[in-house]
Amino acid sequence: MSTIKQLIQLHLAGVSNRQIAKQLGIYKNTVNKYIRTLSLDPLSCQDLLTLDDPVLERRLHAGSPAYCQDRFDDLKTLLPYIESELKRKHVTRHLLWQEYRQSRFDGYSYSQFCYHLSQLESARKPTAILTHNPAEKLFIDFAGDTLCYIDKSRGEIVSVQVFVACLPFSDYTYVQAVMDQRTESFIHALGCCLQELGGSPKILVPDNLKAAVIKADKYEPDINHVLEDFANHYGCVVTPARVRKPKDKALVESSVNRIYQRVYAKLRHQTFFSLEELNKALKEKTREHNQTRMQQKSYSREEQFLAEEKALLRALPAHAFEIRYYTELKIAQNNCIYLGRDKHYYSVPFQHIGKQAKVIYTRTLVKVYVKGELVATHPRSYKFGYTTQKEHLCSAHNHYLERSPEYYLRIAENRSEALYRLIQLIFDSQEVPEILYKRCDGLLSLQRKSDPVLFDRACHIATENHITSYKFVRNLMDKRDLINEQEVAGGTLPKHHNIRGKHYYQ
Repeated sequence: MSTIKQLIQLHLAGVSNRQIAKQLGIYKNTVNKYIRTLSLDPLSCQDLLTLDDPVLERRLHAGSPAYCQDRFDDLKTLLPYIESELKRKHVTRHLLWQEYRQSRFDGYSYSQFCYHLSQLESARKPTAILTHNPAEKLFIDFAGDTLCYIDKSRGEIVSVQVFVACLPFSDYTYVQAVMDQRTESFIHALGCCLQELGGSPKILVPDNLKAAVIKADKYEPDINHVLEDFANHYGCVVTPARVRKPKDKALVESSVNRIYQRVYAKLRHQTFFSLEELNKALKEKTREHNQTRMQQKSYSREEQFLAEEKALLRALPAHAFEIRYYTELKIAQNNCIYLGRDKHYYSVPFQHIGKQAKVIYTRTLVKVYVKGELVATHPRSYKFGYTTQKEHLCSAHNHYLERSPEYYLRIAENRSEALYRLIQLIFDSQEVPEILYKRCDGLLSLQRKSDPVLFDRACHIATENHITSYKFVRNLMDKRDLINEQEVAGGTLPKHHNIRGKHYYQ
């Protein structure tokens, strides 16, 4: 515009167009065109010289009148329809242009159609400038391109996912390779990231992967329970990015591109044989990236992070986060819940048989809740079997599980001296323990139902004659007269030709 103003001044001084072109080095026809435009402008040449350069340029270069055409207004009315159709599967701009030209023979060509469509879309979707506060947010994403290592034991190439996170204020970046994008791997990488940062931010901004968001929603997304527990443990809140809105976490998207160039590219000639070896190389190259001076700035990402952001991060809790899993199970008749993931049974107090229980389990612990009350806690087991607690079982089950010679002797001692000596004699025999236990159960049951004096006399007779049969004691109880006779006779058996005596069996 400075040249145009010189042209105007020379024109006012009476210099011919030919001389103006010669002095300013402009083609003569161009000078003629400007002079004609100046003569048609309502402002005088003196007034034009007082205008700022952008205003003067707009008056002299009005631009193309294409936007004033009726077909442009017609295209604007079609824009909502075109935008909605482009979201449908397999629909392209070229297809929509073909349909547009079939109904409008004087419409735009394909190049102009695409140009005006892009201009209208850009004008309708301006980009906001986001201001980030230190230690406020942590953007989280997975890189689209994977890395790999070679498993020596199987000779296979194992593909791995790459977790990327960055603090938007300093753009400090963290990178780690994990086996997959499942919840366990995602939470492990996120926990390692916070340990590397030395603190936790106020807000976590993940993408809408299933490990973070169960059901996406613009206003109230359903956050994965595991990620919610993680955020509560570290004192954060989770605010996922909107679906198909990468600009919500634009910095981590651009960080992924820089990681491709500054980390992936530098590792392209290296071969790794374990995930740990790969992560060691990633950590080294990422550190170089964070320590590289940023363009148009006199400091690096790491310098800004250490100087202005790290001290503002929230302190990490004393214990690392442990993933909690949730499920609802019915308490079976054996007063146990069955955790199908581990194929293991865990006992619950027998009073809750048949009820629905909410089970929360971690890597090391299993907790069972009934109607909001914690009723059982067990160490987690990863093999098939049962984990029970004595107090969870009913008295009959406890009696069955506690059976032993000491158990029966302890009960007998509390009931009767004669019964105690008889049970001692029973366990002195070399019979199968199951048979002995049943015999003791029978004697205890008989003692509860019988006259204590008669029962003690029967046990005394059985002990004196080294007879440990339950049926013998029961038959004696049925023959009270015989017991009384033996008591009078001093505890010996009556004389009878069928009785051979104890010496016969020795």
